[in-house]
Amino acid sequence: MQERISKYTAPALEKGLDILEHLSRSETGLAQTEIARALGRSVSEIFRMLVVLQERGYVVLDAATDRYVLTTLLFEIAHRTPLIRRLTTTAAPLMRDLAHAINQSVHLAVLSDDSVLIAGQVDPPARHVMSVRLGTRVDVWRASSGRVMMSFVNESDLADMLRRAPLPTGMTEARLRMELQAIRERGYEIVDSFVIRGIVNISAPIIDHTGHAIAALTIPHLERYGDPVSFSECCKRTIAAGSLLSRSLGGGAVGTLPPETFARG
Repeated sequence: MQERISKYTAPALEKGLDILEHLSRSETGLAQTEIARALGRSVSEIFRMLVVLQERGYVVLDAATDRYVLTTLLFEIAHRTPLIRRLTTTAAPLMRDLAHAINQSVHLAVLSDDSVLIAGQVDPPARHVMSVRLGTRVDVWRASSGRVMMSFVNESDLADMLRRAPLPTGMTEARLRMELQAIRERGYEIVDSFVIRGIVNISAPIIDHTGHAIAALTIPHLERYGDPVSFSECCKRTIAAGSLLSRSLGGGAVGTLPPETFARG
């Protein structure tokens, strides 16, 4: 494929964006020299950019480690976009009610740059919870939320995603397509977590008026001794909550199997 050449350039802006993107991949922050080395820039030009980014509130310098880390400003800006704002505003009370009703954590995910972004998170009142940190990114094919959302896209979008996002080890495109088709037909996914043993994900799509999934509501189900709410009831309520959110956005209800068909694991 021929590399696209930009018609216009803005070197200072590009340097700033490079720094933000590079810092976003580090959990512990980076020293000024590390950033300069990774981006192939001089320490002095990186320093000037970091000063501006600090003044604008995008990064902060940890005085104890002399490393730069991102603030939450980018995340806050992302949540000002109409789609995320509308989703989180509409979903927040429903997620709180669901988390308390089934005593499980609930998260809301959207697709962002070929990965799954956790845009909403509510924990239950239980002492022991399985939660996913707000703002976390997960590979699209290693997240139930991603698989559920990709089950409701058109063929061209799915083909593009398959070209860009590598499949997990041992997974073939043919097998993945069969699984996505099955998810679409039943309207949800119940599957063992791809990253944590013992957790079962219950994930329902949030469908808009076009019939596409713009988000997914997911329960990383944690089995506790003496839980008053059965796994089957958790599935039923999660799918119902996803359908309610979909209807509020002009989409249709999903999830057609009766609750007695649900089985954990």
